[in-house]
Amino acid sequence: PKLSHMLLLCLYCMCIDRVLDINEKNYKKALKKHDMLCLLYHPPSPAGKDQQKQFQMTELVLELSAQVLEEKDIGFGMVDSQKDVKVAKKLGLTEEGSVYVFKNDNVIEFDGLLSAEIMVEFLLDLLEDPVEMIGNALELRAFDRMEEDIRLIGYFKSQESEHYLAFQEAAEQFQPYIKFFATFDKAVAKELTLKMNEVDFYEPFMEEPITIPDRPNSEEELVSFITEHRRPTLRKLRAKDMFETWEDDMDGVHIVAFAEEEDPDGYEFLEILKEVARDNTENPDLSIVWIDPDDFPLMIPYWEKTFKVDLFRPQIGVVNVTDADSVWLEMDDDEDLPSAEELEDWIEDVLSGKVNTEDDDDDDDDDDDDDDDDDDDDDDDDDDDDEDNDDDDDDDDDDD
Repeated sequence: PKLSHMLLLCLYCMCIDRVLDINEKNYKKALKKHDMLCLLYHPPSPAGKDQQKQFQMTELVLELSAQVLEEKDIGFGMVDSQKDVKVAKKLGLTEEGSVYVFKNDNVIEFDGLLSAEIMVEFLLDLLEDPVEMIGNALELRAFDRMEEDIRLIGYFKSQESEHYLAFQEAAEQFQPYIKFFATFDKAVAKELTLKMNEVDFYEPFMEEPITIPDRPNSEEELVSFITEHRRPTLRKLRAKDMFETWEDDMDGVHIVAFAEEEDPDGYEFLEILKEVARDNTENPDLSIVWIDPDDFPLMIPYWEKTFKVDLFRPQIGVVNVTDADSVWLEMDDDEDLPSAEELEDWIEDVLSGKVNTEDDDDDDDDDDDDDDDDDDDDDDDDDDDDEDNDDDDDDDDDDD
């Protein structure tokens, strides 16, 4: 423990100069100096040792990210929510512990797992152009394989087209969480069945896209459509936006499916989930969060303990986001996985309220009642024993 703590301090000291203490005097200069400015909005440094260590670890994520991206034009800074109230208000920082990225006129909140690896990947994605070009069959094939992502593709005359520029402006508002593609190639557009100035919206895991109506579309129309359709029927929990996904619940609950894609049973279960999602994509009340445990190995013990499930097997359940109460579809180890029809029936019960996390509370209450009954029975038995002992004592006195 001492060695790891010393290593932490050494790393901290090596890169401390790369992160600015942002205040009212230097924030404007920092914004002008860099193409992108990444700011951690944090509470005052805590007093307790454990809290201080956690705070240092959070700082270290920013420091290491700054070190890795030193050659890029990205600035890093920290804003104290107590000392720098005016700066926070001017910059629109509201949530303590959050990371905000300033790029051009846009502010992007980082809603992912706070680690240097995830942060660096996120920032590198932000450095890319908001729209990626598709110009040949090979690039089109790569586009088709991105089934886990929300993505849009439009066909435009050229990069100077006003409709392409509107598409680009919309892309900047959703970068890097939603991928935008464009083509100026007639053959690629024909393969995609796109007309001039037409944009297709691809929901994750769906075989067919939705064509955004009323082409050509303005920036406002594109943003409005994407915002309305942003919650997919089936979506994968990703480290780079996991908190945004988890906060986007349906009336306080999530339908959660655990399945390892590399595992045969997990792959089969995922295919069943895709079939169910495709059959019910028009249902606005249905949204399933798929979690591949392989993506979050350190979370497996916590999830298994909290949800009382074996994550080496596919699982699906409904989870209350407030107290983590959950109810899971019973699947015997020796039996086949549920069919799409059986899964749809269970999901219908969830959506109708027949299956809900309150059932889990009732079971717990029943268990508590049983425990109370057992205690009462024990007390009664003890009373009976005491009475019997008293009778025996009286008999002994009579004999004397």
